Amino acid sequence: MKISKNLNIILRLFIIPAFLLLVFFFIIKAPSWIDSLLKNNQGNPPLVSSFGIIMPKGFTVHGIDISKHQGVIDWKRVSHMKKDGIQVSFVFIKATEGITRQDNKFGTNWNDVGHNGLLRGAYHFYYPSRDANKQADNFMAVVKLAKGDLPPVVDIEYSNGKSAKIICDDLKVFIARLEKKYNVKPIIYTNTNFYNTYLIGKFDDYPLWIAGYFDHDRFYNEFTTPWTLWQHSEKGKVDGIRGYVDFNVFKGSIEKLNSMCIK
Repeated sequence: MKISKNLNIILRLFIIPAFLLLVFFFIIKAPSWIDSLLKNNQGNPPLVSSFGIIMPKGFTVHGIDISKHQGVIDWKRVSHMKKDGIQVSFVFIKATEGITRQDNKFGTNWNDVGHNGLLRGAYHFYYPSRDANKQADNFMAVVKLAKGDLPPVVDIEYSNGKSAKIICDDLKVFIARLEKKYNVKPIIYTNTNFYNTYLIGKFDDYPLWIAGYFDHDRFYNEFTTPWTLWQHSEKGKVDGIRGYVDFNVFKGSIEKLNSMCIK
């Protein structure tokens, strides 16, 4: 009985607290261990010998846009890739979505892009069915733009059952909030069908980033609205990124693109 009593005392004073401390330590450290393991298992993205797509002729400034769906990116390799005189000069990174969602890789991508000499910009995926002011609050809470960063982007692609008037009225509220915050006109990103259906003629004072993946000559002939950026493919490949990535061109020189950046 005496030995059993002493054992109980030892359990209460030493072994049980030590076990609980070990469990607590594992709970704290487990996420970082798992993340590290996943990164190690992913390894480095395979070497890409070409961009894998036909590039539009007559443009000298090329860029990509990415989100968490591209996974872990080796931005040094992205910045160093050059093929047939073409290289990535700018990157737009998803920051937020709707009124509550944030891209969990935005911070890492934002810092790494900047450290590797690429122009960087942030975008928000906009829902016409959600409060415009709250969506602006979400974006502005996450994105801190500095001198040399590209203007903020609003990505609008779906009507969510709203009328053209409601879509445009609320979108004006959203971009006005961003323009006041960052002291620069935001860029509006959309596709050709959505633009022609809901936005045409309503936002001509703002830079337009248009998505159109069809034949280049057809795009030039069918989409006559002035644009600043053209997302011409979603099937590009870049050294340092796994899988496909969206490719864009800027209409103008790198000096002109730099002139659009935050002053």
